[in-house]
Amino acid sequence: MDLKTTYMGMELKNPLVASASPLSRDLDSVKRLEDAGIAAIVLFSLFEEEILHEQESLHHYLTRETDHYPEHLTFYPDVEDFHQQADRYLEHIRRVKESVTIPVIGSLNGISDKGWSDFAGSIQQAGADAIELNVYYVAADPVRSGSEIEQIYLRNLRTVKKTVSIPVAMKLSPFFSSMAHMAVQLDKAGADALVLFNRFYQPDILPDTLELSPSIVLSEPHEGRLPLRWIAILHGNVRASLAATTGIHTAGDVIKMIMAGADATMLCSTLLKYGIGRIEQIMKNLLEWMEGREYESVEQMRGIMSHKRLENPYAFIRANYVKTLKAYRVKSSEAW
Repeated sequence: MDLKTTYMGMELKNPLVASASPLSRDLDSVKRLEDAGIAAIVLFSLFEEEILHEQESLHHYLTRETDHYPEHLTFYPDVEDFHQQADRYLEHIRRVKESVTIPVIGSLNGISDKGWSDFAGSIQQAGADAIELNVYYVAADPVRSGSEIEQIYLRNLRTVKKTVSIPVAMKLSPFFSSMAHMAVQLDKAGADALVLFNRFYQPDILPDTLELSPSIVLSEPHEGRLPLRWIAILHGNVRASLAATTGIHTAGDVIKMIMAGADATMLCSTLLKYGIGRIEQIMKNLLEWMEGREYESVEQMRGIMSHKRLENPYAFIRANYVKTLKAYRVKSSEAW
């Protein structure tokens, strides 16, 4: 059984990729992910705020005494005394690369084109095989148009692509006025992969204390329908690899994403819920399913249920909308 797939030009032994999560912070966990069968790993994100904070802190200390005598240079703190999150991230990449044989993908999270984009070059130098750009941007400014927001993504991608020679993936939210058009624009701008979709964490309100309560809610399998639809629509319309993320918990979820056209499927919530051993179960079930239906390779399955391959492709768009709503039956106890 041939499970190999190609993602951003990298040959992977199977389509299972560990998405960015706390599991990648610990070197032992990274090794366990590889031992369990994961084909590649996206490291936890380095945030723009962390990079810019360190740059601003260093600038403050290096300039606050410039009007004093030269001997006052001794007032400056040693650079080593700073909380160097960025440097530790680069060192972590080096250590992970020395410890595993699977591809290691660095992750940058931000919205501007300042220091974080330049830092992509350092991630490449540290040994990362690719970079995932996570533009975590909530369009809350009523003055800023949709086209301006799209340019943030495109500008960041082009800046990073000029900086590095390794593949660059764009992790996207689904909240564009024309998702398909945006995907094509990113593809033309040089994105090596599109990762669909980012989950924005929604804050809650605590009525008794009048406070916002940010919290992480892990994904559920039904959330996979959103990336499933768009991967099916985009398959064959973009050059970039397509990676599915959100709602992938079982071998069945992996199979559906591949049939829709995904090159890779990213696991996160299921590993946090059930542990790293979940990978082996998914792999076992995937192999059993393929063998039972006489599929010899992942490539044979890819895209067979995509928008372009279906007799009724509009099932992914509009045609079944009315039929689906009319098919729902209210239980007698719920009737008016």
